[in-house]
Amino acid sequence: MLQIKNFSAGYDAGNVLHGIDIDVNPGEFVCVIGANTAGKSTLLRSISGLVPNSSGDIVFDGRHLRQMSAHEIPGLGIAHVPEGRHVFPGMTVEENLMLGGFSTRHAQDLAQRREQMLIMFPRLRERLSQFAGTLSGGEQQMLVLSRALMMSPKLLLLDEPSHGLAPKIVDELHETFATINKAGTAILLVEQNTALALSVASRGYVLESGRVVLSADSADLKTNDRVRSAYLGI
Repeated sequence: MLQIKNFSAGYDAGNVLHGIDIDVNPGEFVCVIGANTAGKSTLLRSISGLVPNSSGDIVFDGRHLRQMSAHEIPGLGIAHVPEGRHVFPGMTVEENLMLGGFSTRHAQDLAQRREQMLIMFPRLRERLSQFAGTLSGGEQQMLVLSRALMMSPKLLLLDEPSHGLAPKIVDELHETFATINKAGTAILLVEQNTALALSVASRGYVLESGRVVLSADSADLKTNDRVRSAYLGI
């Protein structure tokens, strides 16, 4: 589904990613772990066409993403949930939610998708007429996730979804990610909470200073001495 080959990317100050190779198969749950400055967010932004300087190749379902504009990429079936819970604060929960269906606004099942999101996150149903900016952090994360899922994506990009949230909310969200994945949506999760990422993803990559230094099944990464020492505190 997604193939990233010999890919380098960065900004005016220089490259952040250096010759990386990453694959995500249809329906797979893959995580990328690493320190704050490893380049994890730049990786997701590159897939979404938001990084100005790049080389190498990113192919999604046979389409070369580097040849496309950022606004064209969601229409292929890629939904990106960036770090920071970017809701539209002056719009209601309902309006934020329905914006997620914009790229597929002519689809016949938008009402059904909306209902599925409200079943998945019943707290949003209680707050449909509330301004999104007044929601708690956890509720805002539920909203941005629901907004992305309104696209019915083939691939969901998640950037540090647990950052700044209470442990109970984090556990709930990651259970939801597992449910979404079991329903057939592939997920590429970027996460600094290594233990949590490896508990939900089937396979993972370790990114250090913009380079992939390890890749393996999550079970193997959990027992890898380098990962245990650097990222699991063991």
